[in-house]
Amino acid sequence: MTRQPTIEDVARTAGVSKGLVSLALNGRPGVAQETRKRIDAAVAELGWRPSANARGLATKRAYSLGFIVRRDPITFQADPFFASFLAGVESVLAERDQVLVLSVVPDVEREFEAYRRLTSDRRVDGFLITDLLQDDPRVRLVADLGQRAVTLGRPDSESPFPAIVRDYDAGIDELLTHLAELGHRRVAHVAGDERMQHATTRLTRHLEVAARLGLQTIVEHTDFSPESGAAATHRLLDRSERPTAIVYANDPMAIAGIAVAHERGLTLPRDLSITGMDGSDTGRFVYPALTTLDNDPVGWGRAAATALLSYIENGDGDDVTLPAAALILRSSTAPPGSPG
Repeated sequence: MTRQPTIEDVARTAGVSKGLVSLALNGRPGVAQETRKRIDAAVAELGWRPSANARGLATKRAYSLGFIVRRDPITFQADPFFASFLAGVESVLAERDQVLVLSVVPDVEREFEAYRRLTSDRRVDGFLITDLLQDDPRVRLVADLGQRAVTLGRPDSESPFPAIVRDYDAGIDELLTHLAELGHRRVAHVAGDERMQHATTRLTRHLEVAARLGLQTIVEHTDFSPESGAAATHRLLDRSERPTAIVYANDPMAIAGIAVAHERGLTLPRDLSITGMDGSDTGRFVYPALTTLDNDPVGWGRAAATALLSYIENGDGDDVTLPAAALILRSSTAPPGSPG
């Protein structure tokens, strides 16, 4: 057939009525076993698939999820977390014959407009909300729009939505304890965007643990981009008493820091230990291989998509707790002055 087969074609090929085909395909009773077999054979022969438009009209569903990201497209492109996260989301949606509507926007005004437009056009059944802000206004906006959502992380204000959470405290404790046991005493932290909740949470934990271990801490704030991570590394290495170890709030900044250290003629990890926090695969292929925390962005994506679909289909949902982020030891950390 040169056109898309229809349910009428299935009925004609199977020699039954359209109504009987509909009953069989929807798993309803009243269809004899032999008839079901003929209908299934006709579906396979014709390559028939249900019409997304017809299914949407019948169920009042879009069969798609919305993901709106407010970042510079270059920053989005450079962060391997998002590519892996999207792979996890898509693996779930593909199993359910659903799609993801992705929108990358430059500012708050366009971001809010995108939430309203996708809702009013009925293009999505719910939203994945990432990069939570302090007292995040998107949670209230999506709730006021009557939409459903899940958040990556638990908002610091009231939220009606399920949250996907992972504990980083134990991993940060393990990471800084590892550096302290290696003999490091001046440990810098290259923090992320102060507006983002997870950046502030990681920085706060870093400072608490560093104080407990008696470590001197130097903090540089960035926007999570590799460029800002590189600039922060230059500033730290220009100090009269530069740190012997730097902990970056994500792996792309840590990889940029490794490049800067090489450019400055440092031998890693003898002259400088470097760690990340994202557990990205990219960190395995730089030199030296990056010590980091296990973050499993694909697992984040699968959990978020599964929880949101369940929330949409059942009308309620529970928080999902992922395994805690644990230390991944590679070759970018060593005692100060050691050949590693």
